Amino acid sequence: MNIIPITDFSAPELDVYARLTEAQLLNRHNLREGLFIAESPKVIDRALDAGCVPVSILVETSHIRGESQSVIERCGDIPVYTAPFHVLTNLTGYQLTRGMLCAMRRPPLPTLEAVCKDARRVAVLEDVMNPTNLGAIFRSAAALGMDAVLLTPACSNPLYRRSARVSMGTVFQVPWTYLGQNWLSDLKEMGFQTAAMALKEDTLCVDDPKLRQVERLAVVLGTEGEGLRDETINGCDFTVKIPMYHGVDSLNVAAASAVAFWELRPRT
Repeated sequence: MNIIPITDFSAPELDVYARLTEAQLLNRHNLREGLFIAESPKVIDRALDAGCVPVSILVETSHIRGESQSVIERCGDIPVYTAPFHVLTNLTGYQLTRGMLCAMRRPPLPTLEAVCKDARRVAVLEDVMNPTNLGAIFRSAAALGMDAVLLTPACSNPLYRRSARVSMGTVFQVPWTYLGQNWLSDLKEMGFQTAAMALKEDTLCVDDPKLRQVERLAVVLGTEGEGLRDETINGCDFTVKIPMYHGVDSLNVAAASAVAFWELRPRT
């Protein structure tokens, strides 16, 4: 292991953990040089399984020989910066989960055609901006039968640190990509029917047998608070709602996604 004790907080090698914003890490002007931060051994392990390339590690000293050891050993001879817990907390500005962060290269973004090639069920997220919700949706998508997640450009990035952590690393297991402007017609050209999750009167119930019989279905969920745009709802093949009780008018988008994915998963 290439262990490097932290003695200088201003070292440029630590900028990626302490001073760069998510937007700077993304590096929109040169996506090939973009980075992301994976947090916790489980998330880092899943990123490595997906072929992501590690650049450096920041780890609490007490974790080097603990549960993080096998992850560090998988990363080869990259720098492993280390310090006690209280030092790392001061450096990063937040409490580390499981005492470990890893800076990694962003993998190339796949095409829509590649992501959807063999998919029967996909989740479409329109302008979901909260990283926590996004991560929770990915975790539900992985657990409940979605073959891919497709995002409009205004969505939060799945590789943001919080999204990846909340997803438990499933952002590295479920194929995903961003959609273009005419995504509804693109999906229909690939043979998908589209189901808009919306609280409208003239809708199908989420457990309607008709929906389960659709061969290729895209489940479309909208942004927090406002939901889907009217033009999106009008352009979808179905409008679907989850019945509510006790005067509750809606669910958080992450909770709604879990219900929808379970009910609309392929049955065969």
